[in-house]
Amino acid sequence: MLTVTSLCAVSNLSYHKREVYIMYPVLRLITASVKASRQPRLHPSEVFENSFICMPWDIDMFLEMNNGRVLTLCDIGRFVMAIRIGLIKILREHKWGLVVAGSTVQYRKRIRMFDKVTLRTQIAAYDNLWIYITQSMWVDGKPASSVLLRTGVTSKGKVVASDKVRAALGLQDWQPKPSPWVQAWINSELLRPWPPHSSINS
Repeated sequence: MLTVTSLCAVSNLSYHKREVYIMYPVLRLITASVKASRQPRLHPSEVFENSFICMPWDIDMFLEMNNGRVLTLCDIGRFVMAIRIGLIKILREHKWGLVVAGSTVQYRKRIRMFDKVTLRTQIAAYDNLWIYITQSMWVDGKPASSVLLRTGVTSKGKVVASDKVRAALGLQDWQPKPSPWVQAWINSELLRPWPPHSSINS
């Protein structure tokens, strides 16, 4: 987790590195992390919520939240969830990391400057390696965007088996059943070529 020491280190960065550092919502990450660390632990089946205001540096030339910013802020929502379920503690103990291996996004409603946004995060399913997470942003009780991600826990550059992660969390018997649309996306990813073809018709 980021600390005051890491923030002070920003002042010693080169201009280019400092610019990149500031572009990431560090203050939001710290604020959300501190708040989550003071809240009670929850079961992974819960829906995790955190709220924020769409700030001027979140918007694009059309005066709405930038599409890429949506995904960046979703990072924070997953980090909050990881704290609340005790995963961050496990990562530190085992020197594990987190990775995103794929995602699909729907954008349906513009998020304007100074809108209050509620981000909802929930684990949807898992398989042998991957943990599938759904996230959505809401404004005035209406959905603005929805993301489904394939994520994983890593160790020394390799993905840790989901069973091992659940065992570390004491959740061996927890087996969420994926919704049909989630399972359909999982199945479609099995058909997607890697490395990508140079032509869509290849």
